[in-house]
Amino acid sequence: MTDKLPYAPLPYAEVIGDPIDHSKSPLIHNFWPQALDIEAEYKKTHVTPEGLSAYFLQRRADPDWLGCNVTIPHKIAVMDYTDDPGGVRDRIGAMNTIASETGGPLIGTNTDAGGFLQPLLRDKWKGRHAVLIGAGGAARAILFALTSLGVPEITIMARDPAKGQALLDRAGVKGKVIGMTDALPAADLLVNSTSLGMVGQPPLDLDLSPLPASATVYDIVYAPLETGLLKAARDRGLKTLDGLEMLIGQAALAFDIFFDAEAPRELDAELRALLLAAD
Repeated sequence: MTDKLPYAPLPYAEVIGDPIDHSKSPLIHNFWPQALDIEAEYKKTHVTPEGLSAYFLQRRADPDWLGCNVTIPHKIAVMDYTDDPGGVRDRIGAMNTIASETGGPLIGTNTDAGGFLQPLLRDKWKGRHAVLIGAGGAARAILFALTSLGVPEITIMARDPAKGQALLDRAGVKGKVIGMTDALPAADLLVNSTSLGMVGQPPLDLDLSPLPASATVYDIVYAPLETGLLKAARDRGLKTLDGLEMLIGQAALAFDIFFDAEAPRELDAELRALLLAAD
């Protein structure tokens, strides 16, 4: 009788955050390897701000660890632990993807900006004025993406106006900052980059009446997929983009980094159905 071979752990990547239970990233990153016959897995791990240092120390010693995606609230803090060959600190100021070679440096980058842009480029969106809600790590990547599109007028809506102005100043953008209770301007694009409207978080209640009928409303929250903001936009007949658009787009860029393979985007419809069934 042949002895049973010992279990060999698979190479793996993961997503870290606080909270993390809501994350759909494992569904995406385990769907693609299965479709491509790649022997690897993807997990989600709860890491608190206080636990970041210990987390990276432990993972760097793990030969099977390929890296991690980063979600709320770590996208700025992780920059203290990573090398930055692409200049992401200066260009964006936040990281959401970290790659590793065992014992080597942690390499940080940002796939949020590219993931955010994909549906706008696909739809050939054009506009002169965008309103960005929020001034955190995701907002930094989205502001970078909007400036790369050449949007000439950008308004930041933030609870802390000083933080919103700092975001504009850091990006070298001459925009405007308004408060969360101020009236929306007549913008061509409204983007929610905050966790407001997410399961377990307060709702995002806005009067969308100032937006023109041609406006697009883009909410990066994906749990739930039908946020209050998107429902209000659809009730007005506005074009909407949901959180799965950016989630899948940024995940595809990260997938290539972790697993050295191109995500099979021809299976997006099947993937979206899987993600929706998990709600």
